[in-house]
Amino acid sequence: MISRQRSFISPEYSKKDSSLSKFLIFKNMSDAAFEKTLTLGDAIRLSGPMAFNIMIKPAGSLCNLDCKYCYYLDKAEIYGGKEPRMTEAMLEKVVQEYISANGVPEVTFNWHGGEPLVLGLDFYRKALEFEKKYADGKVIHNTIQTNGTLLNREWARFFRENNFLVGISLDGPKDIHDKYRKDKGGFPTFDRVMSGLNILKGEGVEFNTMSTVNHASEGRGLETYLFLREVGSGFMQFMPVVEHVKYPLNGAGKPDKKKRPFIVDPKADGAMIAPWSVSDVGYGRFLCDIFDYWVRNDVGRIFVTNFDATLATWVGEMPGTCTFAQTCGGNSVIEHNGDLYPCDHFVFKDYLLGNITEKPIAEMMRSDKQTAFGIDKRNKLPTKCLKCEWLFACNGECPKHRFNTYESRQGRGGLRIETGLNALCDGYKMFFSHVAPYMDYMKDLLSRKMSPAYVIPWARTNSRRI
Repeated sequence: MISRQRSFISPEYSKKDSSLSKFLIFKNMSDAAFEKTLTLGDAIRLSGPMAFNIMIKPAGSLCNLDCKYCYYLDKAEIYGGKEPRMTEAMLEKVVQEYISANGVPEVTFNWHGGEPLVLGLDFYRKALEFEKKYADGKVIHNTIQTNGTLLNREWARFFRENNFLVGISLDGPKDIHDKYRKDKGGFPTFDRVMSGLNILKGEGVEFNTMSTVNHASEGRGLETYLFLREVGSGFMQFMPVVEHVKYPLNGAGKPDKKKRPFIVDPKADGAMIAPWSVSDVGYGRFLCDIFDYWVRNDVGRIFVTNFDATLATWVGEMPGTCTFAQTCGGNSVIEHNGDLYPCDHFVFKDYLLGNITEKPIAEMMRSDKQTAFGIDKRNKLPTKCLKCEWLFACNGECPKHRFNTYESRQGRGGLRIETGLNALCDGYKMFFSHVAPYMDYMKDLLSRKMSPAYVIPWARTNSRRI
């Protein structure tokens, strides 16, 4: 999720006090506290003013592209394959509910898809009218995530005039981007995305880039980073693609790999790792290669969400991304019809929290079902994670990736098969061990009220000793 939140590693950073983060970050806690299981009572006790993010998907899974690895296109089946479009009445209800449910002075609307631009400009003009109508003294921000292919000067001027932060989905150089990001006709999209990006730049629109890291990206981390840097991205996020798929059956009842597979839950019968998924070590190496350049050249100038969140955990603060947080549930999803789900990756019927026409958002976000979903991330960590030296930084990462099994030794010689190990575990171990000396140094800089950017000369001087 793109964010306007000031980067943790910016020179203006000043350490904040947070009773919640003191509880949730376990690096400096006793072994007894470390192994504590969070309960619903804990969650209630830790609750402060209600504050949460919701991805609003006014067009649901509707999109003008057909990206091979997209986990959201198949969500149309939940709604009978119908073309999803949020009505004006539902839009007003969502805006009113979302603003009132957040008990904080600033509220951010995160417009996502599918492709949110397919609804047209008038939809978002109306959204701004409703935001103004129901603001009730709160400061309202807007972000929107787009594939960029529908952007034109009218869109760009609208975003600039209304202070939208735009997230552009751009996977890297042309051959990487076009490998899996194609349109409905199977044609590449890179040139159209770059045209849209250049229009944003020309109109002075603030933008971030979100890049998936897939099989085509492996071994090309630095190349991808330098490309994004060259096209003007100052804020980057690198999101691993790890999906399970099933292929339609042919006449003989066997998977037909010539047809488009559909993405399924890892526990589904016949599910297999998608061929475009990034490997664990491939993802770790991708991040390490970028970090080595960034820490010697770009700290404080280029902001990478993955590194920002890592440093936050290193100093005992809440990370700016849900993947490294100890619990889930702060980034939920509202579908076009008002259905609320706990997470973008768990839009399945079993996880449905309810509909905003039947229950208030605040009630659903504080429900037992939502709370249990959130704390399950911590409570269901396997033994291997609980004993890992990097748990404070990783917290098992995203539950959608926690499907691997392994043998755990119990007592004298006893073995037990455990599930729930993150598929990217070895990659994250590689990354955290690699960046540890630099994170320690930046942590020390922050403790002395100095900018983390001072790590650059130190990294250049000491790299051979580390």
